[in-house]
Amino acid sequence: MPANTALQAEAHAAAIAAAAAHVNIAAYKFVTFDNTEEMRPLYQDICQRLGLKGTILLTPEGINMFLSGPRARIDEYLAWVRDDARFADLEVKESYSVEQSHKRMLVKIKKEIITMRMPLIKPEEGRAPFVDAHTLKRWLDNGVDDHGKPVVMVDTRNDFEVDVGTFDNTVDYRITKFTEFPEVIAAHKPDFDGKTVVTFCTGGIRCEKAAIHMQNIGYQDVYQLEGGILKYFEEVGGAHYTGDCFVFDYRTALNPKLEPTETVQCFVCRAVVTPRQQLSPEYVYEKSCPHCYGKKQA
Repeated sequence: MPANTALQAEAHAAAIAAAAAHVNIAAYKFVTFDNTEEMRPLYQDICQRLGLKGTILLTPEGINMFLSGPRARIDEYLAWVRDDARFADLEVKESYSVEQSHKRMLVKIKKEIITMRMPLIKPEEGRAPFVDAHTLKRWLDNGVDDHGKPVVMVDTRNDFEVDVGTFDNTVDYRITKFTEFPEVIAAHKPDFDGKTVVTFCTGGIRCEKAAIHMQNIGYQDVYQLEGGILKYFEEVGGAHYTGDCFVFDYRTALNPKLEPTETVQCFVCRAVVTPRQQLSPEYVYEKSCPHCYGKKQA
């Protein structure tokens, strides 16, 4: 990125941060977390005390969190989390908003950070190779990786997320849930012979598991995008990406500047409704959208 462009991006980010009342964080870590029942009330207590809102998943394989609150309170929360040696090196992705991006606070205990139902995949025991945002952009600029091999992007997200935005020329298998990914990627393994594969998702969790699974079934050159789309936006903007990034909070989607867009989710069927679709007479706030108009709701 040219120096002046980088400085402009930093200035823009600083202006957004200054104008925003809340910091939104996304973070996860795969690590043995064997006292989730004991820790759950402690997480509930500090989040309630600090007035944070969002969702925290505590699982035997690690932690996943999406939280929103004022800067000082988010910082206090992260200092508390990192005081636990297991999460001392927790990495966080940030965006900013005028309102809190979540409406309530939930701390849940789950079996997996993201459900894949592949118990042999244990990221804590060894990650798949990863590529950072700047390196990926350079590869995509050139069309090949540093060894001259063609680069193929594989989206590991669900179909409705992909429809909001994705990398150009990405491979999208139209999966409706992540548990479908292992079978479909195994069936298409010959398609990637002689190519470098980069898996990606919103924040890094799904593509980390996906890349490990692909290695386990014999893929030779596969990487995960470090930090996912959100980190890519933060580091290099929207280069080689078309559209926005779906997020699981009231903002629905963020543009490459990490700003909320006009995209919404239908209150009735939860389908993603673009600004253009909102102009349709079939879109009635909290009643219907073009995806569910005229259909009987269960």
